[in-house]
Amino acid sequence: SNPTMLSSRSLRVRSALIRQCMAEFLGTFVLLLFGLSAAAQVKTSRETKGQTLSIHLSWAMGVMSATYLTKGISGAHLNPAVSLSFCILGKLRWGQLLPYCVSQIFGAYVGAALVYLLYYDAIMEFSGGVLTVYGPNETASIFATYPSEYLPLGKGFLDQVVGTGMLLLCLLSLTEKRNTPAPPDLIAPIVAGIVLGIIMSMSANCGAALNPARDLGPRLLTLTAGWGTEVFTCYNYWFWVPIVAPIIGALTGTSLYLIFIEWQLPDEPQESHPKICSVGASSCPSLCGKKERNQSKHIFNY
Repeated sequence: SNPTMLSSRSLRVRSALIRQCMAEFLGTFVLLLFGLSAAAQVKTSRETKGQTLSIHLSWAMGVMSATYLTKGISGAHLNPAVSLSFCILGKLRWGQLLPYCVSQIFGAYVGAALVYLLYYDAIMEFSGGVLTVYGPNETASIFATYPSEYLPLGKGFLDQVVGTGMLLLCLLSLTEKRNTPAPPDLIAPIVAGIVLGIIMSMSANCGAALNPARDLGPRLLTLTAGWGTEVFTCYNYWFWVPIVAPIIGALTGTSLYLIFIEWQLPDEPQESHPKICSVGASSCPSLCGKKERNQSKHIFNY
C-alpha cells in the first residue's frame, strides 16, 4: 500500500457539508487576501506602488484563483448572495445556506486579519498610529466599503442592488446548455472578467462590495482591531447596506434571468438537460456529463 494514499484517506473529512464549508472558507480567504492586500498597498503607499486599477485587477485575480481552488468541492460560491440565489434555483439545499454563509464570512474575517498583520506597520506609518474612518489618513476603507461623501443612503443601496444584480444575471448564463454555455475550464476567468467589468464601472459611489461576506468579515476585523464601533455607526449606519442590498440584488438578478432568459429558451431533449449531481452526501451544484468517470470531480456551475 502507498503511505501517501493512506495518509490522505485518514485526513479526508467524511462529512460532505464540512468539506464544502472548508472550501468556502479557504476560497473566500484567498479572495480577500488578494483584494485587501492590493487596497492596503495602494492606500499606504499613497498610490506610489499601485493605483485603483491595481485593486480592481487584484480582486479579479482573487476571484479566478479562488474559483479554480474550490469549484470541485463547494461550487466556489464565495458569496452569500450567490449561495442564496442557488438555493432559490434548487441548486443548493436550504440546509447548506447558513453553513456556507458562516464559512464565507469567517474566511473573509481571517483573510482581512492576515492583511492587517502583513500591513500593520505600513498602516501605522500612514495613519500616524490613529486608526480612523474619516479624514485624509483614514485606513478603514482598506478593509470594508464606505460611501462617497456625496452619496445618499438610498442611492448607495440602489448602487449595490444594481451591481450585484448584474453579477448574478451574468453568472447564471454561463452553464445554460440551451444558450451556448461557456467551456467549463474557462468559467473561472470569465467570472473574473465579469467581476472586473462591474467593479471598474460601478465602484466610484461606494466601493462595489457585491458580496455581504466580503464586507462584513473585514468590518468585524476593523471593529476588533482598533477602529472601534465607528465602522458600524459612520455614514448614518451604512454597514447594513453592503449586507442587505447585495442580497436584494441577487434576488433581482436571478428573477430577471429566469423571466427574460431561462424560461424563454427553447426546450431540449430530456436526456441532454443539465442536472445537479449528488456526490455522496453532497449536493453542491455541478453539471454532469454523459460519462461520469469520477464522481468526485465537479464541473463548476456558478
